[in-house]
Amino acid sequence: MSIFDDLKYKIAQNNAVVKLIALNVAVYLVFAITNVIFILFKAGNILSDVQNLFYLYAYPSRFIMQPWGLFTYMFFHSGFFHLLFNMLWAYWFGILLHEYLGNKRVYQIYILGGIFGGLLYMVSYNFFPLFEDVLPNSYALGASAGVLAIVVATATLLPRHTMMLFGIFPVQLRYIALFSVLIDFLSIPSGNAGGRIAHLGGALAGFLFIKYLYTNNAFTNAIHSVSSVFSGLINKPKPKLTVHYKAESQPKVTIFNNGKPNQADVDAILDKINRSGFESLSKTERDILAKASKD
Repeated sequence: MSIFDDLKYKIAQNNAVVKLIALNVAVYLVFAITNVIFILFKAGNILSDVQNLFYLYAYPSRFIMQPWGLFTYMFFHSGFFHLLFNMLWAYWFGILLHEYLGNKRVYQIYILGGIFGGLLYMVSYNFFPLFEDVLPNSYALGASAGVLAIVVATATLLPRHTMMLFGIFPVQLRYIALFSVLIDFLSIPSGNAGGRIAHLGGALAGFLFIKYLYTNNAFTNAIHSVSSVFSGLINKPKPKLTVHYKAESQPKVTIFNNGKPNQADVDAILDKINRSGFESLSKTERDILAKASKD
């Protein structure tokens, strides 16, 4: 199997993490290859003008002209290593998050993190005097805010889960996330202040998402609606399957109200996660949480 066949196979598995990575890589390759061609014909400025249409500008008058930049900026990168490190972090933490919460939540966390990061970036550049001289031409790009949202969300859901750092040192996820956020905050004065601030916005989004995952209000409902539209664009609809079981082989299941888990049960499970981590849940509790995640 070639590398392209393997990639197509993974995308066909309907894994949100792989699809997000593939989308980011595809955007980068399209513009990188096109850039080479345009430069050879001395038309590099034309491509730059096109790329600028997808960036997030901090200056209000420029943002109003292209508000879609608050969404599109999170799929563009300034270089190969910028893309590489973001996608590695997205894969390492995203696969784990996907295992417990599924595709829908991965999309939601990534998009919400990118939006939170972009909004905090814009507010900071228009509020702090440090940025007043560079405000008119400042823009943000990159998946870092969405990726850090995934990192922090995973660490909030599974704080005591251990990851082998550099393949040698066992470190709990909560410490990796905390260290990443701290480094971004302390690095604000040393360069790329706007990017660091956007990262913090993404981290905050990931934390809040897990804490209020099953809260039923207008804000969370709006998040679910937006993510459903996005996931519908990159996921092919699949026909529903009807599965028949023999009466004697049916497993014992929790009784749900109107096909949904009881909210009190979900709240109790989330409290248990906060106290003891996701690993402390029984199989029944994980089944209840998985059912709630799909509704």
